[in-house]
This record gives sequence, C-alpha cells and structure tokens, in this order.
Amino acid sequence: HTINPDLTIQGIVLTMYDGRNNLANQVVQDVRTHMGDKVYETIIPRNVRVSEAPSYGKPAILYDLKCSGSQAYLQLASEVIRRERKLRAA
Repeated sequence: HTINPDLTIQGIVLTMYDGRNNLANQVVQDVRTHMGDKVYETIIPRNVRVSEAPSYGKPAILYDLKCSGSQAYLQLASEVIRRERKLRAA
C-alpha cells in the first residue's frame, strides 16, 4: 500500500490446475472462499502445450490454439473484458 496506494487488483487467476489432484481442488475451493468474487471463474489447466510454447518463442495461443490451455486463456481474456466493461459502466 505504501509503494502504490492507487493500485487495485481486478482479479485473481487460478493457473496450472490439475483436477485429478485433490490438493488442487482444495486450493481452488479455499481461494474462492477467501477471495470471493475477485477470483475469475476461468481456471487455466496444467497443459504440456502451454509449457512448450515459450521454448518455441511463441505465446500458447499461437503455438497451439486448440489445446485446452490456449482455449482457457482465450476464455479468461473474454471474462476479463466483460468484468472491465461492468466496472466502467458502474
């Protein structure tokens, strides 16, 4: 708060999610419980193609648009835009 008191956090993104992992599911639940509507609905899954993309010097959506990670990032982008529009309209 002392370095940039005007800074606000629009939202929290849950990433590297693996639904097969009980701990990951518990973390999602805990974050949503404690942070409420600050947490975006979209969850970015752990995805090999997204992990490979930087090695090829590309963002995930250019490396493999159809992989689940890229699709999740596109969904997140839409969610961020919708939230921003709501905030500006208020």
